[in-house]
Amino acid sequence: MRAVITVIGKDSMGIIAGVSAILANCNVNILDITQTTMQDMFTMITLVDISKMNVEFGELAKQLQAKGQERGLSIQVQHEDIFNSMHRI
Repeated sequence: MRAVITVIGKDSMGIIAGVSAILANCNVNILDITQTTMQDMFTMITLVDISKMNVEFGELAKQLQAKGQERGLSIQVQHEDIFNSMHRI
């Protein structure tokens, strides 16, 4: 099973490291990652494998959202099928 994580906010050092640390602690594997900085705004989309995750999905979301609040970022995680359904044209 896969999920999509989006991160948006003011750019600062360590954003990817902070998100990656949570994913590693939860046994979530990063499959693909893209990030860009537009002026001072940071954006990242990450596709992850959650099939071997050692916490509930809600707990992963809670940890990512807490990291986002701590750093002034919006961090969202969605199951891949929900993400795809929401973004179909």
